[in-house]
Amino acid sequence: MATLQITDLHVSVDTEQGSKEILKGVDLTVRSGETHAIMGPNGSGKSTLAYAIAGHPKYTVTSGSVTLDGEDVLAMSVDERARAGLFLAMQYPVEVPGVTVSNFLRTAKTAVAGEAPKLRTWIKDVKNAMADLKMDPAFAERNVNEGFSGGEKKRHEILQMELLKPSFAVLDETDSGLDVDALKIVSEGVNRVRSGGDMGVLLITHYTRILRYIQPDFVHVFVDGKVVEEGGPELADRLEDEGYDRFVNAPAPAVAPAGAAQV
Repeated sequence: MATLQITDLHVSVDTEQGSKEILKGVDLTVRSGETHAIMGPNGSGKSTLAYAIAGHPKYTVTSGSVTLDGEDVLAMSVDERARAGLFLAMQYPVEVPGVTVSNFLRTAKTAVAGEAPKLRTWIKDVKNAMADLKMDPAFAERNVNEGFSGGEKKRHEILQMELLKPSFAVLDETDSGLDVDALKIVSEGVNRVRSGGDMGVLLITHYTRILRYIQPDFVHVFVDGKVVEEGGPELADRLEDEGYDRFVNAPAPAVAPAGAAQV
């Protein structure tokens, strides 16, 4: 069983006003076969967590640690993190002109596995995965994400995950921009991969609608760069009913007046 351990993670980002702390001490443990939903309002630090794990250069880890089976993830380069078993499905997948989907996928698989997959088996695996995701086979010869709709980009992210078979997948708002049909197809893809029990999932979302199709084991509420509440799937149901107001608009703790006796 693999374990992704995040301990007291603090992350800052450079802005025009100077360095700004986004994550303010995040603790989280994800094990193989577990699905953790990360929920919270806009600007709470959910995507910052995803990109810090992946190694985006814009985000600076100022303290804390991220380990994968005891190995220091923060000391790894981005490609080393991928080879170690980390995968990020981006909220806004980028276009890669001049690189076809088929070449991109096989190159990625070769880099992660350390050797090229056998061509006949690989072509079969790609065709089957694309069929499951209801992707037109012609997409294999198109440039990566170039001219793709939002739903097509998200399906391509899940296609990568199905073929690369990571130990841990961080899905950053995979549900954004999807209609109901596309949401079901993408969710089914995630469920196919996690059904083997070998992959842990960090599912970042604002809304509970994707959780109707991908059942989380744990739900964590992010507010102002910290986990403010944790629970099981029932917590997502409560958020559906109540929203985030009770966290965002919670009254500040009372401060004793100067000179008052302290109990």
